[in-house]
Amino acid sequence: MFGTMFWFVVLPGPSGALLYRLCSMLNQKWGSRNADEDPFGLFAARFAAWLDWIPVRLTAVSFAIMGDFEDAIYCWRSQARTWGNYANGILLASAAGALGVKLGDPLRQDYSVKYRPELGLGDEADPSFLKSAVGLVWRSALLWLAVTLLISVVSHMG
Repeated sequence: MFGTMFWFVVLPGPSGALLYRLCSMLNQKWGSRNADEDPFGLFAARFAAWLDWIPVRLTAVSFAIMGDFEDAIYCWRSQARTWGNYANGILLASAAGALGVKLGDPLRQDYSVKYRPELGLGDEADPSFLKSAVGLVWRSALLWLAVTLLISVVSHMG
């Protein structure tokens, strides 16, 4: 959501949002394929990572601003690299730090257990944190909308 909003503001008209969404769809479809067999999949994954670089970090900063700033930045800097996908690690670590919750229990999926590193500080995650997480995303979205409005007003005045 935040990447789409970012590219909508950066590129003229809806072309940025369309480019971001199409790239995201191509990455989901072909990005996880073996790079030796499918060079297009490698290109789709790299281009999606390039498009996500700034929006991921801005989203993490907005989580920090709208939540517990110090813990969010600390978790981002110290824990995000331990996650498999660094961009997802940034988002999850900053959100966990902003909410004051620990994430990363073992995941039981496809008849196997996948161990994930611990992210965040504070209490263990439970269903009561879902309201806080939804609130954090809404506050961050409103922050982005306010910044977008401010940029639009300034560009029309100038």
